[in-house]
Amino acid sequence: MPDSLWSTPKARSLAEQHRPGELVRLGRQHRDWTLEALGRRLGVSPSTISRLERAHRIVDLTLLRQAAVEVGMPHHVLVTSLALSPSTGHHADRVVGSFREAEESPMRRRTLVAAATVAGPAALLLGLDDALADTPGPTRDAAQLDQGLIRARGLFDTGAHTQLLEVLPGLIADAHAAADARRDLDQARLSTVYSLATAVLIKTGHYDRARLTADRARTWAEVSGSPLAQAAAAREAAVVLRHQGQAPAAQRLMLTAVGRLESTGLTTQPQTAAYAQLLCTLAYTAAVAGQRTDAIAMTVEARDAARRLPATPGTGSLFTITPAAADLYAVSVHWALGDAGAALEAGRNLRPEQFPTAERRARLHTDLARAWWQWGRPEQTANELLSALRASPAEVRDRSSIRAVVSDLVTRHPRAAGVRELAAAVPLA
Repeated sequence: MPDSLWSTPKARSLAEQHRPGELVRLGRQHRDWTLEALGRRLGVSPSTISRLERAHRIVDLTLLRQAAVEVGMPHHVLVTSLALSPSTGHHADRVVGSFREAEESPMRRRTLVAAATVAGPAALLLGLDDALADTPGPTRDAAQLDQGLIRARGLFDTGAHTQLLEVLPGLIADAHAAADARRDLDQARLSTVYSLATAVLIKTGHYDRARLTADRARTWAEVSGSPLAQAAAAREAAVVLRHQGQAPAAQRLMLTAVGRLESTGLTTQPQTAAYAQLLCTLAYTAAVAGQRTDAIAMTVEARDAARRLPATPGTGSLFTITPAAADLYAVSVHWALGDAGAALEAGRNLRPEQFPTAERRARLHTDLARAWWQWGRPEQTANELLSALRASPAEVRDRSSIRAVVSDLVTRHPRAAGVRELAAAVPLA
């Protein structure tokens, strides 16, 4: 197909308005193909093609990419049509400038003032909302993006959720600016930024926002073509779905991602790490759904895969799974299946020094605390939660499920050792 079609005003307008489905229709009609003709080429029904062309929100990114190839849509046109509110030259203070812009709307101003008056993270979430709605201009040189991403990951690993929420809008802006270069690596990096945003939003219980950032992570991972970025984005999206009570959808998503990874042959350490991590998450999701046989089988397979990995992940690794981390997932799987004894046995030989980050060390203690609580041992539960607080306070304070355990302890066993100290350290109101 001549490239001139994609440089016409109509094609440019559709791309800039982020309407990839209508671009597919434009290419199809240019080739004089019917819906049936394109459907036959893609192995789907005419109605599926019709829905793809009319959709305002693309759900099946794989089908969209295949359709774009069939109608001859250039890669850069597809990328532009999928871009989410690209930078428009705002100043670097655009993220915090949202408070000034709020003066245009009294209702918006009252909302922001109320949020700033209460908890700091509430105001920071509004800043993130603004960045997701209208991507601000970059805050630094593109060459500094990697360092910014490393620092952001460090904030996550230490449980500094508030600080991470503060820097995320700028990081999103910088990653979008870098992705304008249309290189696969930059697009994969942008997906990674959205995956990180999803992870911290999950930690803090903001699942609706996490669903949005997870969708964007998947979009950019698909555009980049990176199997590792696709696996990371699929995992975060699946975790969101699980928290939203959609375990079957989460399982389907991860099974597809696992299949993609298996097709690589798992010839590299990063591929093996991604494979082991997805199996761990898949096993826990199956356990939450009450699928005991599948959960146990996938736990065994995940632990076997993790045995091929080093005890300490490399710096900057997208998947930081280790043999000890896979064993820790076994604790969670058995707890989710209601078998506290097996959970405690799985974690019997685990030690904090086996985990390189504060987030993982605290997670060791919270997972054991849940097992002890399920076993009916309040003192041991309180002791593990206090250890988690010392490792990373946010792992106790920011996770609603763990705060619920603290609340139950305070209500039912107020005189048990350590409970009073927990009550003083964890806000329950």
